[in-house]
Amino acid sequence: MATLLVTGGCGFIGSNFVRHVLATDPAISVVNLDALTYAGNLANLADLATHPRYTFIKGDVTSREDVRAAMRRDVTDIIHFAAESHVDRSIQDSGPFVRTNVLGTQVLLDAAREFGAKKYVQVSTDEVYGSLGATGFFTEQTPLHPNSPYSASKAAADLLVQAYHHTFGLNAVITRCSNNYGPYQFPEKLIPLFVTNILNDIQVPVYGDGQQVRDWIHVLDHCRGVEAAWRNGKPGEVYNFGGRCEMTNLALTHLLLKLLGKPDTLIKYVEDRLGHDRRYAIDCAKAERELGWSPQVTFDAGLAETIAWYEANTAWVADLRSRKV
Repeated sequence: MATLLVTGGCGFIGSNFVRHVLATDPAISVVNLDALTYAGNLANLADLATHPRYTFIKGDVTSREDVRAAMRRDVTDIIHFAAESHVDRSIQDSGPFVRTNVLGTQVLLDAAREFGAKKYVQVSTDEVYGSLGATGFFTEQTPLHPNSPYSASKAAADLLVQAYHHTFGLNAVITRCSNNYGPYQFPEKLIPLFVTNILNDIQVPVYGDGQQVRDWIHVLDHCRGVEAAWRNGKPGEVYNFGGRCEMTNLALTHLLLKLLGKPDTLIKYVEDRLGHDRRYAIDCAKAERELGWSPQVTFDAGLAETIAWYEANTAWVADLRSRKV
């Protein structure tokens, strides 16, 4: 039996990961440590509240006491999702990003050493690599060049993980992923924001000329990747996960309007984000070669499923939007 400490398990990717591992492996138990900040939502896992292999603990990854209390639940491994993750918010105030993403990682790394965790998985982002030109792909060897306070805090956390592996021999791996989409995503991110706005005939904000390119991956494919890195990743290694689905923000906006049967007049061009990275694209060949992983959900199928989920869960969206965050 493995008992995973999943941090941020009530968030978008974390909750999908918890669902995935509990559904696919009866030998796994999950301890979910989540501070329930604005993006953490107990409703995301409400149906698992009484699951015999699931335990929820409200706690902050920056608190040594909270993390130790969670580790005492016979935790064998740590999967670290918890993070402040929205670039716009990091531009407005970088403090929470440094605190949660850097200090929180350090606290967890210390706990991994103290309690003898078998493996530590740091869930990071392709944004630590910076911005690409019109061609090329991020590989695990791409130098780190973060361009926002958010990505800088994630890069700092990744470097801490590598330092703990090198200095203390901690069995740790880092995963970096492109833009996720799917169910339970907080409606400030592009796809859920645009889908829910369009459904209500509210304009959608497109930054600048809308020609920023992103690579999209379904959250379940990402979760499978994190699981593969936990099971088979080599100590000290980095693994990139992408969906091989590059698209400009404007093209994606037009596609969503078309799929929802709404006019292009709902597009509202707004001033570009400060320091907006132009293009992200992931080379995930290493993960395919070493972990036996590959993306399984096509963008057409995943997007249709995602739209249907938001159409069916309007109360979930309304509850989040009613909060003062």
